[in-house]
Amino acid sequence: MRFIGGVIDKLQRHPKRIVFPEGEEPRILQAARQFQALRLGAPILLGDATRVRSVAAANEIPLDGIRIIDPAASGDLDIFARRFHALRRDKGMRAPEAREAMQQPNFYGAMMLAMHQADGLVSGASHTTGSVLRPLFQIVKVAPDIQTASSCMVMEVENPLIGEGGVLFMADCGVIPDPTVDQLADIAVSTARLARHLLGVRPRVALLSFSTRGSAAHSSVGKVQAATAMARRKAEQLRLEADMDGEMQADAALVSEIAERKVEDSPVAGRANVLIFPELNSGNIASKMVRIVGRANAYGQILLGLNRPAADVSRGSSAHDILGVAAIVGVQSTDYLQLYPGAETQLPAE
Repeated sequence: MRFIGGVIDKLQRHPKRIVFPEGEEPRILQAARQFQALRLGAPILLGDATRVRSVAAANEIPLDGIRIIDPAASGDLDIFARRFHALRRDKGMRAPEAREAMQQPNFYGAMMLAMHQADGLVSGASHTTGSVLRPLFQIVKVAPDIQTASSCMVMEVENPLIGEGGVLFMADCGVIPDPTVDQLADIAVSTARLARHLLGVRPRVALLSFSTRGSAAHSSVGKVQAATAMARRKAEQLRLEADMDGEMQADAALVSEIAERKVEDSPVAGRANVLIFPELNSGNIASKMVRIVGRANAYGQILLGLNRPAADVSRGSSAHDILGVAAIVGVQSTDYLQLYPGAETQLPAE
């Protein structure tokens, strides 16, 4: 709770508007209530207003101070539909299809984000990753000069000797199934940027493998080695102050006693606060194991590389998890141009 408490303190000084497309989900309602009660900003719930109020009443969740928008009945539906049609016309989308899409909360919420009617978006509590990401990639899109959109989990564990006082950034756990060398390097750099932004310390990035410094030979090991070298070059080009090392096994990355036996002369080994997984299977499995077996507080997926801040939470998330993710997204929006210079470009004219 130390980490997320600090994030909440920052957001209380700069409150933001967060849109929650799943306004009829009880956990979302609880998180929105807490978001408003903690003075973190203005939560916006999307959904059928009658059903939203019915679910809130059934769960004894007051809705004062919380805005509710029904996309199908919204006064902005026509303009949003025209904007979406302009974005997707060259892909063969017809105007009626654009209007139908805009009546879906995830599409409507993505357009609110793109049109600066919200500062961040949090969805996924009752939707699959694909149904959350598709509208964001089609409407918000990837930030300028960014080649790879990915995601990370922020884990807060009980042991303060792990990571940065018990905080670990883990990526990619939700977007790219089998990243190339270039994509893996981008994931490392984007995650390091977020870690530095939220923690205010120098990121120590371990690119993970089943091998440490050539202890095993395999094509996947070579891929991580190449990605490590490329990530260092990209970090230097961006003037990002971060330490990066790999390939490295997880125990060598996290435990100093083991690092002393396996790795020499590393600023990362034994004290990594950012873990980069070689592919999505290992990242997704590891993040869920840490949350369930390690009883960690898990905040994510925080989406990296988009033109505006957003997150795709797990369907297994609690209301507390969702609140933490919303707070992180809000803090991201405060200094988003520091993370992605050139972001927040405008949509094309109708």
